[in-house]
Amino acid sequence: MGYAFSTLDELGDGVVRKIRPRLGITAFGANVWVLAPGVESRPHFHELQDELYFVHRGRALFRLPGERRELGPGGLCHVEAATPRQIVSVGDEDLVLVVVGAKDGYVGRDGQPADPSQLG
Repeated sequence: MGYAFSTLDELGDGVVRKIRPRLGITAFGANVWVLAPGVESRPHFHELQDELYFVHRGRALFRLPGERRELGPGGLCHVEAATPRQIVSVGDEDLVLVVVGAKDGYVGRDGQPADPSQLG
């Protein structure tokens, strides 16, 4: 099948909720992190994979070399693979982050028109 749906609730409980296997994604990594207020992720970097963080709910403090930045709902942060990073849940509600990771990404604009009669 060429599409799949899910919700945060359907991904289960816990800190890391795997999106990729639930939706059958093979082209990139995708997870949801749910961090209680005050929780700090482990400082880390990647050998190959860049990451894009999207703040869905709560507030995130990003600790990066030479910068600290706090983001709220709708906030985005891209971190290149080798750049060390740490994310802290700040505020008084759970931080819900969508994290997407990939390597060798952009392939250019390859969109083509589709026949509207094929769509629901």
